[in-house]
Amino acid sequence: MTGRAVVIGAGHYLPERVVPNAEFEATLDTSDEWIRTRSGIERRHFAAEGETTATMATEAARAALADAGVDADDIDTVIVATSTPDLVFPSVATMVQAAIGMKRGFAFDLQAVCAGFVFAMANANALMLSGQARRVLVIGAETFSSILDWSDRSTCVLFGDGAGALVLELQEGAGTSADRGILGTDLNSDGQYRDLLYVDGGVATRKGGKVRMQGNLVFRHAVEKLAETAGAALENAGLTAQDVDWIVPHQANIRIIQGTARRMGVPMDKVVVTVQDHGNTSAASIPLALSVAHERGQIRPGQLLVTEAIGGGLAWGSVILRW
Repeated sequence: MTGRAVVIGAGHYLPERVVPNAEFEATLDTSDEWIRTRSGIERRHFAAEGETTATMATEAARAALADAGVDADDIDTVIVATSTPDLVFPSVATMVQAAIGMKRGFAFDLQAVCAGFVFAMANANALMLSGQARRVLVIGAETFSSILDWSDRSTCVLFGDGAGALVLELQEGAGTSADRGILGTDLNSDGQYRDLLYVDGGVATRKGGKVRMQGNLVFRHAVEKLAETAGAALENAGLTAQDVDWIVPHQANIRIIQGTARRMGVPMDKVVVTVQDHGNTSAASIPLALSVAHERGQIRPGQLLVTEAIGGGLAWGSVILRW
């Protein structure tokens, strides 16, 4: 028998404030049509005053725990993927740990920007297979509205806020690709491309920064690298693109999503798409999409999912998961 990290619960949280594309027309040289055509985004959610990455992560965590039917003290580990923590330290994960009443185990943050949730899932899987945790709460949460330059139409119209969470439980499998749970992973980074997508502030500059992006170059890297990492993770799991029931990609841009699916040879009717409603929520985008698709019955137990993402670093990777 082989241990597998199996999803037993999913949940998400989105701020109440919904911002349609038209809202940007008053302050920027842009339009609803321009944004939709280039990104596929129609609206996004922005956090209210007093609403933070930690508070949104906590709400998503509670929803996932309820869906799983487990209590906070049934969790051994909390991992939060985020690039927009409330504070330099302590971690968002420890804030969530306290907020949900979890008084045991350990919690930590992980930062790989938009690829953060994929990296967090791979790390959760490793902790579980090594025997250090039996149940792990994995969260992606972002307040990207706090680091946007509202005069830069190439970035500020693309991002949104929100959080998504999964509860993973170590279960016994047969050791085949028919098992439920995480079946394969692939993680990558290349620091020479750090200037393609970054925040121009932080501890070194002693000032807050804003998102800066060379969109055309990021797009060029994204489609190629996402298809490659998905293929590598599938091979690692002993599977092919023909076995895939759903691609659940990072929701950054509909053209990247379409281009990656085309390169993988997977039709768009097998791709979960939420970018039109959420925008790019960075590390939150994959768990948000998973939770929404789970809630509406789009993905079902036993189906094979590919999750893949790329973000600043550049960092990219994928996880193969049987739901």
